[in-house]
Amino acid sequence: MRLVCLFISLFLYVVAFSQTNSGKLIVLHSNDLHSNLTGFSPESEYTPCSVDDDDTRGGFARIAALIDAEKKANPDNVLVVDAGDFLMGTFFHIFEVNDGFQLHLMKKMGYDVVSIGNHEFDFGPNAFAQIVNKNLEKGEIPQLVLSNAELSKKSDLDDNLEKLFEKGIIKPYTIVEKAGLKIGIFGLIGIDANESAPNAKPVIIQNRIKISKQIVKTLRSQEKVDVVICLSHCGVTKDKNGNWTGEDVELALKVKGIDLIVSGHTHTEIHEPIIVNNTYIVQTGAQGQNLGRFEMNVESGKVKSARFQLLAVDDKIYGDCKIHQIISNRIKLIDDSILRPLGLGYFRPLAETDYQLGCDREEELSKSNLEPLVADAIHYYIHNFSNQKADISLVAAGVIRDKFRVGKNGVQTAVDVFRIMSLGEGDDSMPGYPLAKVYLTAKEIKNLFEVLLLAPKMSPSYLCYFSGAKVYYNSEKGVLKKVVKIELDGKEIDISKKNKNLYSLAANSYMLEFVGKVRGMTMGLVKIVPKNAQGEKITNNKTTWIDFDENKPGIQEGKEWIALVKFLQSFPDTDNNKIPNFPEKYKTAIVNTIDVATK
Repeated sequence: MRLVCLFISLFLYVVAFSQTNSGKLIVLHSNDLHSNLTGFSPESEYTPCSVDDDDTRGGFARIAALIDAEKKANPDNVLVVDAGDFLMGTFFHIFEVNDGFQLHLMKKMGYDVVSIGNHEFDFGPNAFAQIVNKNLEKGEIPQLVLSNAELSKKSDLDDNLEKLFEKGIIKPYTIVEKAGLKIGIFGLIGIDANESAPNAKPVIIQNRIKISKQIVKTLRSQEKVDVVICLSHCGVTKDKNGNWTGEDVELALKVKGIDLIVSGHTHTEIHEPIIVNNTYIVQTGAQGQNLGRFEMNVESGKVKSARFQLLAVDDKIYGDCKIHQIISNRIKLIDDSILRPLGLGYFRPLAETDYQLGCDREEELSKSNLEPLVADAIHYYIHNFSNQKADISLVAAGVIRDKFRVGKNGVQTAVDVFRIMSLGEGDDSMPGYPLAKVYLTAKEIKNLFEVLLLAPKMSPSYLCYFSGAKVYYNSEKGVLKKVVKIELDGKEIDISKKNKNLYSLAANSYMLEFVGKVRGMTMGLVKIVPKNAQGEKITNNKTTWIDFDENKPGIQEGKEWIALVKFLQSFPDTDNNKIPNFPEKYKTAIVNTIDVATK
């Protein structure tokens, strides 16, 4: 009898042990949602509460329906996570600081853990902390994670964020139990993402490799987890040979013990998981157009098999109409607070197109037909709605966040426009970076274009287009010696040091700060000093902001997205339906950078 009892005890111990180390785990994941609560453009066609009647992708109502269906089919096995940049990208993010909404909504949808990306810091660390606190006032939110952030002990600009860490609302890592498995989850911000987050200061982003090794060791050795998942806002890309590379591939190579990297930041669709040193890497693209489904079978704390799918979030999915109703109530706030005072409406037609306009950061500059449109829009807006002029108007690919899609009828609204130029803020209540203007000598303009020819190789976000100028260069010449001729308004200018005239350059305020950093980027080889109209060095960037109504006190800021709205409204109505039509001019790329070596 004693032997029987001993056998039963051993059997029960083995069963209990196997239950805590083996099981099936389904990870549903997203990344770079960018507040796309209502899916892709055209916004007016989005119908989540019916099926097979539109071509839009994404939308929180559809994502919520997919999550709910998966949890009903596998009640104890589903973990739902996001790899950062869940904010910033549509009108919905504007009200978050004063009236939190999205994180609480994501909890309602079924999200368990959400990591923090660079765009969560766009309004600064304390403002992000306020967004979190305002969401907490509404109810529960997903567990937030970020492992490689070092908070300042001297500055008070991140004190509110520090309090969220102290309360455990944000953690370096968290432990979740699903399907009898103990799962350790941590979050990272990568090098490129950190460089794209200037407003995160005084928060310092630490070395992700070093921190990851420490976290994984803690999770494996002390917490005794069965599975380690990294929500990594670092990203992957392909090299010129088509091989996967990037920060997350490096992470998997250098840090052992991570079972799954849910990647973000690079907006990359991965259709088959990347496997590096027994670590799986997955990413869904961006803006909720897909939901990732990664199913793993774990035995004795090891992943024995795995299967991955990208689930298209499209009109075949009947969305969660309760979630959609919550979002619809938010649309009224956007209409009343932002659009109607500008004579616009959330669903009111603004213009129509029969061709798509996009800006692919991975392609050559000459392939974009959206960047030229935006540059021309800025040029048009400054010249027609302010008392100032600009010789050159500039736009960078990094601030272009979406496309104009044709859909079923081609109608575009102000909402579709804002998604394209949604970043930043100024000092007023209107979203968007202020438009600004500086003055440079002809030689400095020549040097700037030399740098802009090289910049995309450093980051696709630096891919630039401009209006008002044509640049002729010789690709066979040496570095920083390629530009041979510049035309402004069709007239060649002297680009030698002899020309002491000043020429004006307009762009958003963020882009013009980049101009001032050229010397550091080129290790002193190129010196550009942004100046005012009197030739004096700019010491306060706010003095460069363009005042669009000098009869009112203060600076009446101009925004890129409003420039685009005004430009679209100027288009002719070619089919007489009272909606302006996109001209044929932008159907194909407009090349303003000409390589004379090919002539």
